[in-house]
Amino acid sequence: MKIRTLDLTLIHFFKKAYLPSARVGLFIIFFWFGLLKVIGLSPASGLVQSLFEQTIAFMDFDTFLILFGLFEMLIGVLFIIKGMERIVILLLLIQITTTFMPLLLLPEATWSGFLVPTLEGQYIIKNFAIIALAMGVAAHLHPVKNLREIL
Repeated sequence: MKIRTLDLTLIHFFKKAYLPSARVGLFIIFFWFGLLKVIGLSPASGLVQSLFEQTIAFMDFDTFLILFGLFEMLIGVLFIIKGMERIVILLLLIQITTTFMPLLLLPEATWSGFLVPTLEGQYIIKNFAIIALAMGVAAHLHPVKNLREIL
């Protein structure tokens, strides 16, 4: 088999497999990590609580953590439902914004030096890959003709 034929075969396969694997991958990440928050086993709970105490301490943290976990689980489920892409991208934008906040508001927990992230910081920075994956899902959408198509 020629290298060009192999290359074209792989490219064709990846083009076909990208969208379903991206959707399933995003579902797994968001549903699993959200579920861990809901059942009280998330390794990120300490960082979330520190951020919570600095920003929205108007409700009980345990309640917030469960609601935030359910929100992440919803994002995961919506990524695998065709037609929900525009809604889930908006919800992802909200979730990702809150996820990046510790890099600025909790530098002692997320940075060990200039441009040297802690393990928690690395956990947050990897979200750039999630953003890129979600952008790839959004790039496969067909343009809408009017607002009614979205709603």
